Amino acid sequence: MAQLRIALAQTNPTVGDLAGNADRLITWTRAAAERGAHLVVFTEMFLTGYPVEDLVLRTSFVDASIAALDEVAVRLQREGLGELPVVVGYVDRANRAPRVGQPKGAPLDAAAVLHQGRVVTRTAKHHLPNYGVFDEYRYFVRGDRLPIFRLHGVDVAIAVCEDLWQEGGPVSVVGQAGAGLLVVPNASPYEKEKDDVRLELCARRAREAGCALVYVNQVSGQDELVFDGDSLVVDASGELVARAAQFREELLVADLDLPVSTAATGTFPYDAGDGSTITVERLVLSQDPVAPYPPEPARVAEPLSTQAEVYAALVLAVRDYVAKNGFRSVILGLSGGIDSALTATIAADAIGPSRVHVVLMPSRYSSAHSLADAEELVRRQGLTSQVVPIADIVTAFEKEVGLSGLAAENLQARVRGMILMGLSNEHGHLVLTTGNKSELATGYSTLYGDSAGGFAPIKDVPKIMVWELSRWRNAHTDPMFLLEAERPIPENSITKEPSAELRPDQRDTDSLPPYEVLDRLLDDYVEKDMGSRELIAAGHDPELVTRVIGLVDRAEYKRRQYPPGPKITPKNFGRDRRLPITNRWRETAP
Repeated sequence: MAQLRIALAQTNPTVGDLAGNADRLITWTRAAAERGAHLVVFTEMFLTGYPVEDLVLRTSFVDASIAALDEVAVRLQREGLGELPVVVGYVDRANRAPRVGQPKGAPLDAAAVLHQGRVVTRTAKHHLPNYGVFDEYRYFVRGDRLPIFRLHGVDVAIAVCEDLWQEGGPVSVVGQAGAGLLVVPNASPYEKEKDDVRLELCARRAREAGCALVYVNQVSGQDELVFDGDSLVVDASGELVARAAQFREELLVADLDLPVSTAATGTFPYDAGDGSTITVERLVLSQDPVAPYPPEPARVAEPLSTQAEVYAALVLAVRDYVAKNGFRSVILGLSGGIDSALTATIAADAIGPSRVHVVLMPSRYSSAHSLADAEELVRRQGLTSQVVPIADIVTAFEKEVGLSGLAAENLQARVRGMILMGLSNEHGHLVLTTGNKSELATGYSTLYGDSAGGFAPIKDVPKIMVWELSRWRNAHTDPMFLLEAERPIPENSITKEPSAELRPDQRDTDSLPPYEVLDRLLDDYVEKDMGSRELIAAGHDPELVTRVIGLVDRAEYKRRQYPPGPKITPKNFGRDRRLPITNRWRETAP
């Protein structure tokens, strides 16, 4: 057996910032060298960031990615890091004639090994996901090469992200060709309770390939996606060796005892088990095992609870969206209700309370406790606040335009939206909307009112979970949170009955069923795509099924205009769920 110390660079790249990502690669590689690593593994498409979407259809972008890879290899050598092999993801181009139906330029979701100032081998993702948030047949062509490089006597293979999730392909070939270690760069988006799925998958693939497996995942917020890290190492039997924390950058170092290889070098074709052939390229970086050394204790981070991981995902999403898009501060309307209270708290934890601006906008229908609860949250958290009463502004509108009923109610929300957007325009704040998933699903929001804004932190959070997260945050903190206040959300905001307060004595239940009933039905209809017959068979009230389906279907045009927000469920409104707005299909009860 031979020893290898592997460094997993669980890092936060920025999409399109090739120079900045290259700088980060140098910094993290130097840290790995200082820890005595023999191999550093970065994440999928680290140099370009992930996902880059239609940027890969630009020749200039792909050219820049390839050039950045060559340049950073030279730079590693120049800065004394060239002897430490680095596996890193980037965008490459297939060397083949264009064909009808392929993306322009035949881009590759690629990974390379950098060593001694040059790119010594390259590979590309073989399985291209085309489900959920993924649309990779639009962007990439399939890779068909699998490098296995010998490092200090150990054969190391590379597969990329989805190649681990699908049957056949690189993992099958590694099992046939033999390797001591399989390294897998990933950009695997977060969904709640996904960490156990990943661990079981890695364990199963390690047993199938017959070798230890290193899974490296990025940690970042990118528009609607959140990447939680949770990088891990398992041995050939599938036992967990090391695991990084979720939602924070970390250099995870693991010492492994691996078999010494005597396989011949060269290129060999293998049946991938999925109807394709993969060519294995064997090469040698270093033949002799390293001298025996005392291993470091392995770090195995404890998985977070569901509430802790969801809350951390929302904080990371807001932090990265604000920072990577160049905003200095955020602003939101604070009503005293639970949705705006949780949104404000997430923002304060993400970027610090001094950068969170809130506006209290009482109307003629606002209750005394609403203003008091909002003021109490401001006091507890130290937010920057101002009060802008809207009654006179609404009256001025009503004098000029005859509105009644729902139109008059929505006017109040639109006045508030106008005030927030005006202050955003004046001071450069990013407006955060405060609607939750239950409201968005049923259309319980006002276009150009409470839906106006630039980012929606809780748009994928059902109402019941809004309360769960609020209670969790009042009982917990974390070093990554920038808000130091204990119990930052007033108890009355959590316990009082929810209301939009757009008419006298209004309650959410005037328009919607109780949220514990509604959220279960929405989960089955939206997340699981059940039809009306299936919903009724699952135990939902037939009359309620018809009513809620109608609400959800009619609100599609509203959701299409809603700001982006972080995905935390298996199917969010946005990248996951894509329904036509103009659509006459209607679910009918049996």
